[in-house]
Amino acid sequence: MDILKIVSLSFGSLVILFILTKLMGNREMSQLTMFDYIVGITIGSIAAEMSTSLENNFMEPVVAMVVYGLVTVFISYITCKSLSLRRFFTGRARILLDNGKLYRKNFKSAKIDLNDFLMECRINGYFNLSDIQTAILEPNGRVSFLPKSLKRPATPEDLNLSPNTENIVINVILDGVLLKENLSKTGNNINWLENNLKEQGINDLKKVFLATCDNQNNLSVYVKLDKKNKHDYFE
Repeated sequence: MDILKIVSLSFGSLVILFILTKLMGNREMSQLTMFDYIVGITIGSIAAEMSTSLENNFMEPVVAMVVYGLVTVFISYITCKSLSLRRFFTGRARILLDNGKLYRKNFKSAKIDLNDFLMECRINGYFNLSDIQTAILEPNGRVSFLPKSLKRPATPEDLNLSPNTENIVINVILDGVLLKENLSKTGNNINWLENNLKEQGINDLKKVFLATCDNQNNLSVYVKLDKKNKHDYFE
């Protein structure tokens, strides 16, 4: 009986976590601030405790999770409306390096060590600080870099080129299943698709693992391979 209760409580906690995650939005994943991090850990801890609670007090952790979730949604709402509150709750960006100068007070207020900053520089491909024009510590803890003009990659504008506009590549076949709506968005039909597959020696649509169509109407096909690649290129 206890096992069944744990199963039901675990399932219930997962449902509540799913609802709260949807309510709080993708912010909890893509723009994780210190407050979001603490709230996420706390809600997860309460849900874990709820799933193993064999007493009849499972409503208390449910209420606690809902309160944490609603407070997070409320703070997200008011920070969108007020700049001062946004700076209070999420913090503000700090310039760590600009025009060859390191700002020690900003390092100190951000609680970031110089070695950690140098590590972030190396991770982003900057092994020489003289290649960086500006480095900014964002509110979510990440460091943004503006390279010097002579060190940044060349752009088509620098070369006086006018490349065609790139659009997203659309999946038209996924694991042997035809995505009809996606195919229609490319402006093509099933006959066009079948003809292109035959040109590439594919007669059965179910043999296709992935097929994509780009803005130039080029079809890229990846067939299913039921064998392992035994070569380890990353050892």
